[in-house]
Formats: sequence, structure tokens, C-alpha cells
Amino acid sequence: MEYKETLNLPKTSFKMKGNLSNQEPIQLKEWADNKIYERIKAKSLTKKKFILHDGPPYANGNIHLGTALNKILKDIIIKAKRMDGFNSHYVPGWDCHGLPIEHNVDKELGKKKHLITKKEIRQKCREYAEKYVNIQKEDFKRLGIFGEWDAPYLTMNYPYEAKIAKECSMFALNGLLFRDKKPIHWCPSCKTALAEAEIEYENLTSPSIFVKFLFKGKMPAGIELPKDKKVYIVIWTTTPWTIPANLAVCLNPDFVYSLVLVNDEIYIVAKELVEKIMQTIDAENYEILSDISPKELENQNTEHPLYKRDSIITLGNHVTLEAGTGCVHTAPGHGHDDYHIGLKYGLDIYSPIKDNGTFEDDVKFFGGEFAFKSNDFVIQKLKETNALLKTEKIVHSYPHCWRCKRPVMFRATKQWFISMEKKDLRKKALTKIDEVKWIPSWGRNRIYSMIENRPDWCVSRQRVWGVPITIFVCKECDTVHINEDIIENIYNVFKKYGSDAWLEMDNEHFLKEHSKCINCGSSELVKEKDILDVWFDSGVSHSAVLQEDENLSYPADLYLEGSDQHRGWFHSSLLTSVGNYGKAPYKAVLTHGFVVDGSGKKMSKSIGNVILPKEVIKKFGAEILRLWVSSADYREDIKVSDLILNQLSDIYRKIRNTARYMLGNLYDFKPDEDKVDYEELQDIDKFILCKLNKLTKACIKGYQDYEFHVIYHKITNFCTVDLSSFYLDIIKDRLYVTNANSKERRGAQTAMFYLLQYITKIISPILTFTAEEIWKEVPFFDGKKESVHLEDFSYENEEWANKEIEKKWDIIFNMRKDVTKALEQARDKKIIGHPLDASVSIFSKDETNQKILSEYEKELKTIFIVSSAKVDKNIEPDFKSENGLMVKVGKAEGKKCERCWIYDTSVGENKEHSTICNRCYNVIKDLST
Repeated sequence: MEYKETLNLPKTSFKMKGNLSNQEPIQLKEWADNKIYERIKAKSLTKKKFILHDGPPYANGNIHLGTALNKILKDIIIKAKRMDGFNSHYVPGWDCHGLPIEHNVDKELGKKKHLITKKEIRQKCREYAEKYVNIQKEDFKRLGIFGEWDAPYLTMNYPYEAKIAKECSMFALNGLLFRDKKPIHWCPSCKTALAEAEIEYENLTSPSIFVKFLFKGKMPAGIELPKDKKVYIVIWTTTPWTIPANLAVCLNPDFVYSLVLVNDEIYIVAKELVEKIMQTIDAENYEILSDISPKELENQNTEHPLYKRDSIITLGNHVTLEAGTGCVHTAPGHGHDDYHIGLKYGLDIYSPIKDNGTFEDDVKFFGGEFAFKSNDFVIQKLKETNALLKTEKIVHSYPHCWRCKRPVMFRATKQWFISMEKKDLRKKALTKIDEVKWIPSWGRNRIYSMIENRPDWCVSRQRVWGVPITIFVCKECDTVHINEDIIENIYNVFKKYGSDAWLEMDNEHFLKEHSKCINCGSSELVKEKDILDVWFDSGVSHSAVLQEDENLSYPADLYLEGSDQHRGWFHSSLLTSVGNYGKAPYKAVLTHGFVVDGSGKKMSKSIGNVILPKEVIKKFGAEILRLWVSSADYREDIKVSDLILNQLSDIYRKIRNTARYMLGNLYDFKPDEDKVDYEELQDIDKFILCKLNKLTKACIKGYQDYEFHVIYHKITNFCTVDLSSFYLDIIKDRLYVTNANSKERRGAQTAMFYLLQYITKIISPILTFTAEEIWKEVPFFDGKKESVHLEDFSYENEEWANKEIEKKWDIIFNMRKDVTKALEQARDKKIIGHPLDASVSIFSKDETNQKILSEYEKELKTIFIVSSAKVDKNIEPDFKSENGLMVKVGKAEGKKCERCWIYDTSVGENKEHSTICNRCYNVIKDLST
């Protein structure tokens, strides 16, 4: 007889290899055909909302691993929230305006750019953005991300543009939007103002110079100086090109300054820095003649080192002793602190630099020269006027343009600003920060510091592509003309025709007939031509999206982006929401780190360490990317490499094959008919259900706390240790050998059914494709949904929380490890080959453990997977464990059963079936009746 045919061997169509890169697209099509996402939405409509608001990626280029990380994290959260009983409607979005798109369109157009109209350029930009929205959309869908892909929000959609214009106009109406000439970050390459979020800091080598400004005033009474010695205030700067714009020298009112005789000249510098400065300028012999209070020098004059004009002595608390001389060169048109000093002392906000970064033609010595390149010319001229004391090179962190990667300059131009001080916007925003949950908690301090110290927000850009600043200004007196009627008119026109209407339509479409300036009565009202900062566009998504869609809610429950968005989207969203609505747009903010290579280095094309999502998907499948996202603590930087992805692929196979094994052993199990009641299950089945209970609780809490790496480790450990190495290993004999309909086998199948059902649901937010594949094969039961993504989580089962069973079997679990070591020793000594060759005698000096061994003595051979096992306190052990367990391993008695492979003395007793044991004979006998 072919005994193998009488065994209940696993049968399943669930493949060992996932072949993910080929199978995932098939699954995507199946979801689409069956309208699974629409059904998920319909199922959740009446439930409590949890809204994760999508920060819009920029519609420029293909997605990268950082973008994939972000979208997968959001998808895991949303899927988990839906399965946890929430209505978590997800509307993906795209940021479509701004310089990068316009820059690429300019490159594509080349010389043709100057031959077409602004409207045509804007249309090209719109087409470019639309192209990449569609490309990225398909890339995101390929990752298994569910969402409103047919109705995303785009900042270039007409209704969204109308909202941008309305929000901007509301700032003007509330008195927070104003125009002024003040220094802002200016990119001479891109010829536009830049926001704080558009600045990247990179190291730059600059000239470091010490310059003498001749003191022209009078010394206070009591200070006697040699009459034939000239007095100079010594400044230090790393931007020589700004010396032509110098109008003042600034000292700190709280410092003490010294008059230092060096050769035939007297230098005024901060007292604490005298020794350091003298070493720097190579002054070996010097003498401190006197100390002086800076307040006694205020409003006196020095002579500009290059031009016949005065530079006034001013006082400011921004002057530090960290570097330099304690005397700061001040050009009000080229620095934030300088600007405020200029206002305080009534100085001109002088910035003699053109949009392209060159000096105005009337600047003596340097007219027409590019500012940064003129450093050497300025230094040479200072030498000629005997004003240069010392020049060195210094490497320091310097702002660069995020787009062209070139250094930017502080340059005073007329721009539109949102005031941080008017109407207490800064104060209100800081208050609202503390009403938000920041994850990790350091996010609070990061954004708090940024809001606390940021200047007024420069929102104007000198570009073509974007939403215009929808403001009318009086041509005669420069007064802003705005009211609620104008705002509503602009909103309605933009909603119908888009923001191009601002360029194309006459004033009458937006203003009442015969509108006049409220200040001077002039009827010459002109439209502002500047474009709004793109961060304002995305920043008002709380208004354009959350407040407009009835399926969403404002404020959102969660914003989730990379840590750079504390100065980007989190920042602009907070200011626009607090400014116009008085509250934060989010209840919680979750931050993730950046993707780095296996060594922790930033990914760069020049280094050659960039890994593209498409490459990973082609080789491993999107599922491995999703597993990668869940495996790391994403709040830090996340490493990725081929080695890491290969390791994750191995982990994935273990999870997959654990599921496959259980499916294979449920081929004849009909849950509604074959399930065994809990009370009738064997203790080992109850133990694994107790473990499943704890796993379920921990994983659902992991989702709720956004601790996905905890879920990854718990699932991996459960599948490899608790299941594959323990439970599934032990019950194999029951499953294969006993009668198919026996309570022993059906009990094991019952436990496996619950294991498979619960685990599949738990992993589905992460392993979206695989969970669905498993779910299709899970035996049908009453209430089973077509898709796992239509299911809710299975929660803790109170009946399974059997602490007594758990305590006993935790001990057995650990004793089994020791017995396994004893068997390995015996195999090394050639006493046995396979564990089923063995007979084990066991005893524990621990009273509790010994009691458990005695209680389960009949089951020990199955637990240890040996042919026989007994408890014997008189053994002479050949293995002792640290916890007092003693094990003796010998050769099992009897012959090996051809059917179950266990050595048994009953083999041969039955003449008809002489090669099998009595247990197997009884099973066969039952099969034949």
C-alpha cells in the first residue's frame, strides 16, 4: 500500500514564490475592475472621520525613494485607520506652480521663450505639470496606494487657484499683507525673490576682511589721545561686495570697547576681542590706551573707506562677540538686522544691485560688475585706499537657491510681505503650536524656533507661472485697494476662468464701476504683476481642500511629511490658517527622516548611490518597498541598499511561506462546519491563540501609535519563532498523520484558521498585495468579505486570554530549546541522525517546571518531535541547562513506521500492514470503513 497517499499532506494553489513584479499589476487591475476602493469608501461613510491631509509633492520629474516612503507611510496609516473603524478619506494632491516647472519649460523653449506671450508660457507650464501629475499618479498607484486618484487636488485647478487668490486677498483686507522695500533672499540666477523654505545652506569659501573706517567725531571728555594719531573703527565682513552699500557701523550698547594703539593708528574694537584681533592682523606690538562706552559714540560719523560720504555709528543688540571685531559693517539694503538698524536711524535702504546681480551703472569703481565676482575688486580698492587691515579665506555655511544651487544674496527690493507682527500673527501662531501633537516631540521646538525668529514672509515672486498677487494699487499714491466685493469678484472669475484671467481681463471684471482710490481719489488703479510664493499655494490647502470637501474635515487629524517641512508646508500652512482662521490646520504633525544609502550617506547622482523605486519594483516588487518602509524607525533617516532589500526579501519569503504552510493545511477545512470549540482545543492550540491575542493587541496599538517598525518585528518574530519553529513544527504530526476529521486535526486547523485570519488582516496595511493574495485562499466563512481591505481588524478575544496556559507553555517553550540543544549534541556524537531517531528522558530540578513536565508527559514526544519521551528523576544526564533541566538522549526503541516515521515497538505487530505502527493502522482502518 502507498501509505503516503493516506496522509493529509498540504495542498494549496498559493505559490511559494510571489513573482511580485508580475503579479502586483494583475492585482491592481482586479481591484479597479471590482471597484474595491469605491466599496471601501461606501463601507466607511457612517464612521467617525480620521483625515490625513496629503502634502502635495511637486509635479516635476519621476518619484524617488523619498516620495515613495512618504506616500507608503500615509497609505499604511489610512488603511490601518479604516480597518480600525474610521472613515479615512484620502485625497492626494500636487503642487503645480512655481519656478522649477517654469525653469524646465524655459529650457525646453530655448530662444522661443522671447517670441511667445506670458499666457502661452503659462499654458506650457500647465501642460508640463499635468504630464508629471499623470506620471507620478501611476507610480503611486503602482505602490498599492488607495486614494482619490480620479479626483486629486491640484493647485492649478481653477477652483483651487480661486481659493489661493481669495486667501491672499483676505490677508490684504486684514492688514497683514503689505508692500515694502526690504532685504530678502534674492537669486540673481533665477532673478526672483526666494522664501525661507526655498533656501538650502551649503559650505562656501569667502574672503574674510578687516576694514578701517576713519572716525570723524569727537572723543568724550576724559579720554586723551595722541593728537597726531588717526582713530579708526575696525569692522569685519565675509561679503566685501556689500562694502559699496555701507551706510553705518554698528556697535553693541552693552559691550565695552577699547582704543588700541597699533603702530601709528588707533583702532576701536570690542575689549574682549582685542588679543584675538591683534593676533589676526599680525600686530605684535600694541597698547590699550583706554576703554570707551559705545553709547558715547552713537550718532557720530565715520568716513566710508571707498567714497567721500559718512557712515554713521549706530547701536544694536544683534552685534555679537562670536567672530569679527564687535563692530559690524552695516548695509541696510543687504541684511535683515542691517535693515532694522537703517529704519531705526532713518537711513536709506540702499541696494545698488540689479535683478541679475550686477551693480547699478552709477556705482563708482564697480558699475556693471557681478556682485559676487567683485569681491576681489573691492579688496583691491580697499588696499589702494589703505583701508584694508587683513584678508583671509573662510569656509562658512551660506544660503543657496534650492533650484539652481547657486549662492543667493540679501538684496532690498520692493516686495509683498505678510507681517509677522501686525495683528500678532507670530504670537498667535506660537500659541497654536502648543495645541498640536508633534511626533516626534522635538518637532514642536523646531517649528517654534522657526516661527519665533523668522522675518516677515516675502510672498512675491518675479515669475510668470503661478497665481498672481490679486491686489490693486493706486498708481498715484501706492495705496492698496481691496474690499470684500473685490475679493468675491476675483474668486468667482478665477473659479470659472482660472488665474490667467488676471492677465487677460480688464479691471472692470474685478472692480466696481468708477472705483477710486480711498486715499487720494485717483481712478488709476493697477493690478499687481508679481506671482505668489508657491509655498502660499500649498499652504492654503487647508482652505482649498479640507474646508471645501464634505468628506474631509478641518483641521485635519494629521499632517505627515519629511522633517524639512517644518520650514516648508507645516510652516506655511500654520501661518495661513492662523492668519485667516485663527487656528492650526492640523491636530497632529508626524515627521519622517530622509532616505540615505546603506552607509548613511545622502543619495546623490554624482556619488552613484541613488536607488530608484522603479528599479526596486522591477527586481523585488512594490511589496518589498512597503516592507522596507515598515521595517525602519522612519523618524530617523532611513537606510536603503541592495543588501538591505535582499534581507527584507528573505524576511518576506518567511512570512509568505508561513502563510502558505497554513493555507496548505486548511485545504479541507470548512470553518462554519469544522471549527472546534475553544474548550475542546488542546492546550498548545490555546497557547498559540493566547500568543495571537497579544500579537493582535500589540500590532493594533502599533498602528495607532504609528510605530510600524514594532509591527514589522513582532510579525516577523511571530512567524519565524512562535509559528514556524514551534507551533507549526509541533502540530505537523497531528495534521498529517491523524484521521482527517479527527478532533485533534480539526482543532489544529481551527487554531491555524484564526492565525491566518488575524495575521492577514494585521499585515494588510503594510503588505497590501500579499494580504489580498492570502485572503483569497483563506477558507470561506460566514461574513467573509471579498477583499481583505473591506474587513475590519479582528480584535482581542477575551476567551483566549488564558494566563495559566500561557505561563505553562512559555516554560515548555524554553525547555524545548534546551531539549533541541541536547538532540544536536547527540547528533554530533552520532547517537542519532534525525530527531525522530531519539528517545528522550528528562527531569527538572525546578519544582514548577518538573510539575509541568509530569502534567504533559504524554505529549512530550510530540512537543520535542522525538519518538518517545518520559520524565525520569533517576537519569544520568548527558545535557544540563542553566535552569536545572537535565536531558538524556538515547536511540529510540522499536522500528521506524513507514507512514509517520516514528520509531515504535508496535511496528510489525499487524501482519497485513507490517511496516506501520498501531496508531497509523487504526487511521487506515478508519479510512477503509
